[in-house]
Amino acid sequence: MNPNANPDSSARSKTIRIVWGSASAPTKMASYDAALAEAGICNYNLVSVSSVIPADVDVEAVGTAPDLGPAGERLTVVEARATTAGPGRVSAALSWVQSADGGPGLFYETAGEMDSADVRTRVREGLAAGQELREWEFGEPRDQVETRAAKSGRYTTAVVLAVYGESEPIL
Repeated sequence: MNPNANPDSSARSKTIRIVWGSASAPTKMASYDAALAEAGICNYNLVSVSSVIPADVDVEAVGTAPDLGPAGERLTVVEARATTAGPGRVSAALSWVQSADGGPGLFYETAGEMDSADVRTRVREGLAAGQELREWEFGEPRDQVETRAAKSGRYTTAVVLAVYGESEPIL
């Protein structure tokens, strides 16, 4: 047993939450932090992982994360993120599909200076390519897109993240 794990983390770690947000601010980092705040995860240290969904996990699109533990802890994520200096538009998309039999699944992420239709098309194409690499029988794909216009003189960030379980101590 991991002595640093949160109490009851085994029961809570079976959910991956999809969260999203977008924001504008005077600097690139401030817009990213504000987008994470909108998604409810600005108080964690994010650790990115590749895009495989473990078997027997629920994936829930929640928008804003609930309390996932104390500030400053590590949070495992798959992240789609785009930032631009306005004027323009940023979009981030996360698409996912799980095995039809409760086995593993996939996330694919795409982000950039494009509209929501383009980012959705690209993320779905990536997901389909990932599915072709595996011999799993998949269910129906789902996706979440976040897009925002960027005004001149401001940085704007859009994020969509898959948050794996609860936070864990970093030290």
